[in-house]
Amino acid sequence: MLTATQLSALAWEKMNGLLPCTVQDALTGKVLMLGYMNKAAAEHSVNSGLVTFYSRSKERLWTKGESSGHTLTLVELSADCDQDALLALAIPNGPTCHLGTESCWQTENDPASYELGFLQRTILQRAAEPATASYTAKLLADGVRRCAQKVGEEGVEVALAAVAQDDQALLNESADLLYHLLVVLAARDLSLADVTAVLKARRKP
Repeated sequence: MLTATQLSALAWEKMNGLLPCTVQDALTGKVLMLGYMNKAAAEHSVNSGLVTFYSRSKERLWTKGESSGHTLTLVELSADCDQDALLALAIPNGPTCHLGTESCWQTENDPASYELGFLQRTILQRAAEPATASYTAKLLADGVRRCAQKVGEEGVEVALAAVAQDDQALLNESADLLYHLLVVLAARDLSLADVTAVLKARRKP
């Protein structure tokens, strides 16, 4: 996260005190929207934990979702190498676009990480539902041992598909394994971010 000193050192003068800020979903990697921040908006975003822009039409600070409730919880705010553009990683609390869509861009392809992030978000939503509401809710209600058992079963099915079945069967079993892995992580209050942190630590320079 940018510090107060780093915020002050950004190239605000290049665009008359405004810098473009791209917002990206911290969980799925999907690009959500583009807005403009002045120094006060950037400071308010960091201090409040909610992505805030400078509205050129309203001529004031504008916290995304202040009317709709569809706020963006800030995870990280960073600047590019030229110090004249910002990137906000955020958790969306509802649709980001004013048209009611997830993103202001309607693209045919999403980042490879998108489906896993979307699936994890869905699993966490199901965790708050009654056990009878869905298979996921029931599996989580059955406890971590049952979730772990399903991971084991799916792992065996992936191995069998790899050596004895066609590509589609392997892909289907792999999808089942990834789903159940995310469920067991949720059962232990862990997430994809925790797993990727381990991978990052293992990465060789």
